[in-house]
Amino acid sequence: MLHKYEQNSLKIVIDVNSGTVHVVDQLTWDILDHYTDSVEDIIEKLNDKYSETSIREAWGEIGQLEKQGLLHSEDTYMDKVQNEKRETHTKALCLNIAHDCNIRCGYCFASTGDYHGGRKLMPFTVASKAIDFLLSTSGARKRLEVDFFGGEPLMNFDVVKETVLYAREREKEYGKRIGFTITTNGTLLDKDIEEFINGNMDNIVLSIDGRKRVNDRMRKFVDGSGTYESIMPKMKSFVASRGDKSYYIRGTFTANNLDFCSDVLHLADEGFKEISIEPVVAEKEKGYALREEHLPVIYQEYDKLASKYIEYNESGKGFRYYHFLMDLDGGPCIYKRVSSCGSGVEYFAVTPDGELYPCHQFVGRQEYLMGDVWKGVTNGELQKEFSENTVYHKEKCRECWARFYCSGGCQANAAAFNNDLKSPYDLECKLQKKRIECAIMIKAYESLKG
Repeated sequence: MLHKYEQNSLKIVIDVNSGTVHVVDQLTWDILDHYTDSVEDIIEKLNDKYSETSIREAWGEIGQLEKQGLLHSEDTYMDKVQNEKRETHTKALCLNIAHDCNIRCGYCFASTGDYHGGRKLMPFTVASKAIDFLLSTSGARKRLEVDFFGGEPLMNFDVVKETVLYAREREKEYGKRIGFTITTNGTLLDKDIEEFINGNMDNIVLSIDGRKRVNDRMRKFVDGSGTYESIMPKMKSFVASRGDKSYYIRGTFTANNLDFCSDVLHLADEGFKEISIEPVVAEKEKGYALREEHLPVIYQEYDKLASKYIEYNESGKGFRYYHFLMDLDGGPCIYKRVSSCGSGVEYFAVTPDGELYPCHQFVGRQEYLMGDVWKGVTNGELQKEFSENTVYHKEKCRECWARFYCSGGCQANAAAFNNDLKSPYDLECKLQKKRIECAIMIKAYESLKG
């Protein structure tokens, strides 16, 4: 299977199964449109544009690429994925350390932080048991991950600290290393918190939507005032204190700011080097929701952002944009390529009461309750359903050119919009494909520039 597209004056051909990316000339581009025909038929069809010699030469080069498995390659993964029984072990937890929040985001999927339940904070007894569960079910894995999430996790920071220190002692017994991340709206950052996070957290995610008017339209304090003026200086100070340690800025764009490229560039101009602005996920009845009619504008905006991304990098003001980061040389293992994030199999969210869900976006949906940190996974049938949900199990994904890049999309979105884990959310698919094309174009452009 091939996927062809043009962007930034480049004609790009992706061989889907091998993952090889080709930048081709017009002649090769045209021949590939008729490649199932004989060379004689192609010569007849294209003789008004190219000489017979040129066509035969290009045809021969395409044939060589085919023999090398770089064009029209076979899918060698399907049988292995569908027939090989894998042992799965826990690799990561999202600890919903706080089902409460001190701000009110207009698009919050977690119902202002309480996940449609009572406002509560995770006690250390639950957090420590979650660490025990992670370590004891991780098998031979040496690198594990824990994300402190909410709500707003800094509202329960004493338990965050206690949990990290407990984990550091327990991991020694298992010969493992837990990498910690915390996701915060930034409102409660101070010097003591900064010092602990910098000393103990592998990564921090800071939430801000971009320009002041955009951010303050959706991210407000409880009294209705905007958060931008409070969080921007704190985030800039915090990032400066991180040195070379990982962080990224994470925002959301909605129907209210379809010109989201300006928000990305605003954050870059403020000095942030690691940026992600995600499309909002919401029912189409919501006024801020993204809809099909928005797609042409959104596609143009991604094109603009890709061009600006190159321009900033070439001018010495470079930054990294999460959706444009792609490894075309090796990439993840095949199971990561076909089965997304591992939710419900290798990755779980833990509620303040110790319940296990496939990920934080499933929390509160009782039909997706998988167990708890004391008994472990008790809903084996549901875990089996998640484990058998690769791109080969999804009819829509099986013949999609982007399947090995998006890995089948977000299962939580599939469940929320289609009530079916195997039926990806269509709007998400279309946005994913556009971002993938932009990311590959950037890589191709950088390769050609040397």
